[in-house]
Amino acid sequence: MTWNWQRPDWPYFTCDSGVLDPLEQRFLLQSGEFIGACKHIDADDQEALKIEVISDEAVKTSEIEGKILNRDSVQSSLRHQFGLGTERPGVKPAERGISMMMVNLYHGFATPLTDQTMFDWHGTLLRDEKSVAVIGGYRTHAQAMQIVSGPDYKRTVHFEAPPSARVPDEMKRFITWFNDTAPGGKSPLPALTRAGIAHLYFVCIHPFEDGNGRIGRALAEKSLAQNLGRPSLIALAYTIERKRKDYYAALERNNKEVAITNWLTYFANTVLEAQTNTVKRVEFYVAKAKLCERMRGKLNERQEKAIARMFREGLDGFKGGLSAENYIAITEASRATATRDLQDLVEKGALTKTGELRHTRYHLNTAIAGQK
Repeated sequence: MTWNWQRPDWPYFTCDSGVLDPLEQRFLLQSGEFIGACKHIDADDQEALKIEVISDEAVKTSEIEGKILNRDSVQSSLRHQFGLGTERPGVKPAERGISMMMVNLYHGFATPLTDQTMFDWHGTLLRDEKSVAVIGGYRTHAQAMQIVSGPDYKRTVHFEAPPSARVPDEMKRFITWFNDTAPGGKSPLPALTRAGIAHLYFVCIHPFEDGNGRIGRALAEKSLAQNLGRPSLIALAYTIERKRKDYYAALERNNKEVAITNWLTYFANTVLEAQTNTVKRVEFYVAKAKLCERMRGKLNERQEKAIARMFREGLDGFKGGLSAENYIAITEASRATATRDLQDLVEKGALTKTGELRHTRYHLNTAIAGQK
C-alpha cells in the first residue's frame, strides 16, 4: 500500500476548484445569514448560544474519538474560562482540558499557527493521560504510527503515518503552508478549501501519539475562523459525530492520493450542514425569546420551570418530546396537577401535543415566534 505522504508529489494537494466554487459561495452567504440572525437575540442569549455551541463541539469532538465527557461539567468549565462564573466541583481533567483548548481556539483564532499552539492544546487535552509518553510535543517512538481496527490476529490497517523521525520537518512544512494560505498570506485559499486541506494534511502527518483527531478538527475551525475574520461558532464536530462512519470512510478514501476533490466536496458539504445546524440554534433562541415574551405573566411557577427546562434541552429537546412523567419529575407536581398544567400550556399555545394516553408527548411551540 502506498500512502499519500509516500508519493513524490506530497504534500501538493490538488482539486477541481470549479466543483468547489459554488460551495464556497454558499458558505459565505450562510455566514452572512448567521451574523444577521444573531442580531435578533439579546446579549445574554448570545452568551448562552456561545457556551452551548462550544460545549457541544467539545463533547462531540471527544466522542468521535470514543471519549465520553459530562456536558454539564464542560459547560461549567467553559463559563469559568470565559469569566462567566466559578467552575463547579468535580470537573475532570479531560473536561477542563478540552474546555481550555476550545477557549484558546475562540480567543486566539487570528494568531498565526505555531508548534507551541498545538503543543499547548495537546498538553491541556492529555494532561491526565498516563499511557501517553510525550504530552505537549510530537511523537518520538520508533514503531509505526498506524490507524487499525479488528483483533490482533486479523488487523485492518486503515492508514500508516510518516515515521516519527520525519514529523518535525513535516510539521514545519505544514505550519508554513497553514500560515501562507491564510487571508493576507502569500498564497491565500478560499475558506472551505483551506480548512478541508488543513484537516486532511494534519491527520495524515498524525504528529502526536494521541489527540490528532481533536486537534485536527480544531485546526479546521481555526482556519474557518481566520477566513471569516471572527470565531466561527460552526457546529462542525457536532455534525461530524452524527455521521461518524461517513467521516472516517471519507478520510480513508482520501489518504492515498494528493488529488482530493472528493474529500474537499465531502468536507465542504459537512461544514455547510454544520452552518445550517448553527443557524437553527440561533433561530431557536429567537423563538425562545418571542415565546417567553408572549407567555410573560400567564404561567404559574411550575409551568415556567418546565418551559425553562425544555429550552435548556436545546434543539433536540427531550427525546420524543416531554411526557407527563418528565413534567412531574421537573416540577414535583402530582399527576392530576401535571395533567392540568400541561393542558393549560397547550391551550395557551406554549406547547403542542402529539399522541394519546401513555404515548402523549408535548413539544415547545416555537412556531409561535412567527406570529404577531
